Amino acid sequence: MAISLSFDDARESQVLIGTKLLDEYQVKATFYVVPSSVKKQLSGWKNAVKSGHEIGNHSLTHPCTGNFAWSRKNALEDFTLEKMRNELTECTRQVKELLQIDTRVFAYPCGQKYVGSGVNTKSYVPLVAELFQSGRGWMDEAPNDPMHCNFSQLTCIEIDGKTFDQLLPLINEAKAKGTWLVFGGHEINETGAQTTRLETLRQLMEYVNDPGSKVWIQPVGTVTKYIKDQRGIDKL
Repeated sequence: MAISLSFDDARESQVLIGTKLLDEYQVKATFYVVPSSVKKQLSGWKNAVKSGHEIGNHSLTHPCTGNFAWSRKNALEDFTLEKMRNELTECTRQVKELLQIDTRVFAYPCGQKYVGSGVNTKSYVPLVAELFQSGRGWMDEAPNDPMHCNFSQLTCIEIDGKTFDQLLPLINEAKAKGTWLVFGGHEINETGAQTTRLETLRQLMEYVNDPGSKVWIQPVGTVTKYIKDQRGIDKL
């Protein structure tokens, strides 16, 4: 089986606290970033890149449904596919300007994959498939089957707020089936809302670093490339 750790939004705790712990165990994660947040801890993000962590695209302005009051002025219902294309390509451009890397993987803000409303609703999954090697969802129910998964709609299971004991049954089930678990989180700290607990991460990394665990832990892009190479495919 494989595990990928991923974190969204370029929260400051990710590079102030999280990467130090990850590097201690030589585990590399995927960080899906918004450029404006990267600028708040630019030196930390540059160090994360130097350490071998993967940087992904999480859009320029993090649009979500207008059903959320905080997103009402940047609602997906008011977007077009062309506006979303500009949103994603400008994020890629700015991240390259800030960190000198190309973003090849993407995570859907709020896990929502559409623009427009009602009969005018359109999926932007094909756009993500065109621009990136993979697109990751949010708060899904199952791991990815390497022989059948849709790379532009990878499933993701939330790690925020969970203990290692809560993760272990998911890992054991994935191991039994030979599947790929993509965990997604936000803040990295001891406690808090939308926070992946440091103790959970430490226990998880001790577990996967034991050769007897038979777990391959790598960033999303690394696992994506490996599976695509094994399946003999490019875009899917």
